[in-house]
Amino acid sequence: MIEVITKAIEQAAGTGVSVEVTASDKPEFGHYATNVAFKLVPSLKKAPFVIAQELAEKLRANSELFAQVEAVAPGFVNMWITPEVFQKEIALILKEKDAYGKNKALRGQKTIVEYTDPNPFKQFHIGHLMSNAIGESLSRLIEWSGAEVKRACYQGDVGMHVAKAVGILEEMIKEHAKKPGDLKKYIESLSEKEQHELVFTAYAKGVKKFEENKSFQEKVLQINKELYSENPSPAVKAAYDLGKELSLAVFEEIYKKLGTQFDFYFFESETGKRGKEVVEDGLKKGVFEESQGAVVFNGEKHGLHTRVFINSEGLPTYEAKELGLAEIKYKKYAYDRSIVITGNEVNDYFRVLLKAMSLAFPELAKKTEHLSHGMLRLPTGKMSSRTGDVITAESLIAEVEKMVAAKIADRNLSDAEKSDIEQTVAVGALKYSILKQAVGGDIIFDFEKSVSFEGDSGPYLQYARVRAGSILEKAKEEKVKGSLKTAPEEVSEVESMLCRFPEVVRRAGQAYAPNYVVTYLTELARVFNAYYAKVKIVDPADQYSPYKVALTEAFGQVMQNGLEVLGITAPKKM
Repeated sequence: MIEVITKAIEQAAGTGVSVEVTASDKPEFGHYATNVAFKLVPSLKKAPFVIAQELAEKLRANSELFAQVEAVAPGFVNMWITPEVFQKEIALILKEKDAYGKNKALRGQKTIVEYTDPNPFKQFHIGHLMSNAIGESLSRLIEWSGAEVKRACYQGDVGMHVAKAVGILEEMIKEHAKKPGDLKKYIESLSEKEQHELVFTAYAKGVKKFEENKSFQEKVLQINKELYSENPSPAVKAAYDLGKELSLAVFEEIYKKLGTQFDFYFFESETGKRGKEVVEDGLKKGVFEESQGAVVFNGEKHGLHTRVFINSEGLPTYEAKELGLAEIKYKKYAYDRSIVITGNEVNDYFRVLLKAMSLAFPELAKKTEHLSHGMLRLPTGKMSSRTGDVITAESLIAEVEKMVAAKIADRNLSDAEKSDIEQTVAVGALKYSILKQAVGGDIIFDFEKSVSFEGDSGPYLQYARVRAGSILEKAKEEKVKGSLKTAPEEVSEVESMLCRFPEVVRRAGQAYAPNYVVTYLTELARVFNAYYAKVKIVDPADQYSPYKVALTEAFGQVMQNGLEVLGITAPKKM
């Protein structure tokens, strides 16, 4: 819609200035408006309002597109679109269905998006949940802009955190097994919940014991070296393999619940060797420096801070592994753009990393973007973690599911339907809460507001989508088939809101801003609910009922597409 209007204005203005068209929030000011008159002042040497009046006069001649055009002081042009144009767009929605709103702005581009990044042996916490919601929605927005997108997850499967957990698991081998391979049999004898708790509490126990027991410290340091070697001891390898396998299995269950499927999994154990080689090569070229037995990047030379890339024991640090990862990613998938999503607590770290990358891998650095988000915080006293130090994503989802279950307890639904609603609405509530504001700021998660079926919430959008489906079912029962042949003379807010969706998706993709889509869908749901309360949609005796049914179908389709972009699904019933 906006592209058509923009083209009409450009032809009327007869100049090469860029034209900006915005949708109006208030019907009395038209459906769309432009401020292009201000941009024409330097070339036309006239007052903005005079230019706006002349432009409005030219646009009125395009009666097929514009029903009314007004110049407004000090130089704006307000435009009302003809009902026929809106009806054509509604017909396009019904024709394109799941494809409506997709564009070709990034066609031909290859993008890899890295997000979530939970570490084996450690809990999948709410920070990972936040990264996943943002990364998944951003991946979908870029796909909807025509690019090919590959999703990547980078996980720390080596390092001191792993060594501490493996140290505890190795002790369990001695306690429950005569030989390393027997531990797996012991693990398989446990319930799934017990298996998960075993591997994740091993890390917490390892951290505590490392702080208190000197001999355990020495043991962990030795395990850490072994994990970087090609031949760790049988006991260390058995504990490591089992803990990693269990961790990744748990993560896959969470990804499935969140609606994410990764194309690539990268691990620090795979990137460390290449990262060390890159740093050693950079050392010869003067990119890195030796300092107290370690190899560092002197960030002070570039207005940043200094970071270690190879430690004094000759092991690659996280920084060196990131350099190896950039190259390994590119060899796996020759991307035009690599987007890395993390929490904003590592912003300074990434500034140093990207500067070092610009000197070590100039071409890859140009293709790499870092997008950071804030923290997901919970109101004090609402909930505590089982381990005492992190809030897990699973426990948060379960808590929200309980609240949803309480809301639908008295509804006439089967157990299967209730289970579907509880999980789908809980995940939708969390994703909405994360995506509703611009990426970057912290979020205070409001439990009560998040599961409300009214207003600013995920369930509100899901309920609107389900309502549209129910109306269409009723229309089918009443034998009222949707049709755009006979339409009311007046255009409702529903039509004008529906037609804005493609532009919202385009802008959201350009700005990396899923919140644009959230805001739009919330307003669209409000407008449709107001329409539903005002008119009777299914009425065999009403000549306009087929049109209203078609409009409802278009609303349901756009709502479905918008939720798809956000990575939110709607249950069949609510």
